[in-house]
Amino acid sequence: MPRVGVNPGMRNYILILTCVSLLTSTGLGQVPGRDSAERRAELLKRFPQSDTDGDGELSIREMAAFIQKQRSGQDMQERQAELLKRFPQADTNKDGQLSAEERRKFITENMSRRTRRGSARQVEAPVPDVAYGEHKLQRFDLWPVPDADKPTPLVIFIHGGGFRSGDKAMVRPQTIEKFCEAGIAFASLNYRLSDSGPYPIMMHDAARGLQTIRHRAAEWNIDPDRIACYGGSAGAGISMWLAFHDDLADPASDDPIARQSTRIVAAGSTNGQSAYDMHVFRDWFEVPDLEMGPALPAFLGIEDGSELDQPAIRAKMKDASPIAHLTKDDQADVYMTYSRPNSEVTKETSHSIWVHHVLLGLKLQEAMEKLGRECIVTAPDQPRDTKYGSLENFLIAKLKAE
Repeated sequence: MPRVGVNPGMRNYILILTCVSLLTSTGLGQVPGRDSAERRAELLKRFPQSDTDGDGELSIREMAAFIQKQRSGQDMQERQAELLKRFPQADTNKDGQLSAEERRKFITENMSRRTRRGSARQVEAPVPDVAYGEHKLQRFDLWPVPDADKPTPLVIFIHGGGFRSGDKAMVRPQTIEKFCEAGIAFASLNYRLSDSGPYPIMMHDAARGLQTIRHRAAEWNIDPDRIACYGGSAGAGISMWLAFHDDLADPASDDPIARQSTRIVAAGSTNGQSAYDMHVFRDWFEVPDLEMGPALPAFLGIEDGSELDQPAIRAKMKDASPIAHLTKDDQADVYMTYSRPNSEVTKETSHSIWVHHVLLGLKLQEAMEKLGRECIVTAPDQPRDTKYGSLENFLIAKLKAE
């Protein structure tokens, strides 16, 4: 699909907004000797609400938007009036005024069109852009552990973005370093997005990437029996789907890659979804008329909510949901982190909030504990994790367990 452009007026507005935002007197943009990744990590820690797409990672765009949001008064009103005048389509409810939510959504959507097929690479992989399919997004980057004297475990990062955007370059360099220092190889994987087709292509792509790595494990000195996956939002959902879904390996296939297992030993989730079923969401939140967000229709291959009761769509939503595949035979444990507390959800609650809600983790935790599996859930109002301390430490412990 050709790259979607942004008109010059919108591009200039975004660039001006970003520059002004970064110069705002917050102190976060003016600390000598600290790189952008560190500043974003600090901002995310102090203000988790700045992560507007809920993938657990703070992009430069999100940082700029959040800092700008803190500015108030006439200056903000003038900028919003200017944006409305130049881009009247930003006024989605046609009330003649531009709300903060409309402004944020318009800028976010237009910026994402520029970056949906990739962002500036933060760190170059020693084994870059390995193809596991014909599509340009069926690629992964790999960081084998240098000079390892025996096959090493592997963790695979799967990016988020509502199945509509994101890129394998979103991974943080310090995260790669942490795993490699622990003797664990690292991979970051792209997959086809919903503009290429609906579920299950995203999950099947991740499975095929995993099988490709297993097939070539000896080449990269990787232990094929010790592989874990993690990601934010959509990437978290894919990771948990792999953790619970029946093995997709086809032992009778003529394709040696297809004969490889798709099972993993552990999964990690940042603001992830344990289900993709609107009927389940409505039941869990006790909101019968909860409406779909913008990402789910394309993911399911439907036009709108009128199709949700069709038997084929009901079956697809269930099959897409990681929790629906959880059985007593599953061996993978899960670690889930959430940015927001367990607050009430109503019909008026923003989709970006409820789709990344900690209740989605607590429901999976309840189901897993009944089967004797470990599921750690952390959030601002949840018990502190004193056993592992972080998602990364959890994955390291699971991958290095004897």
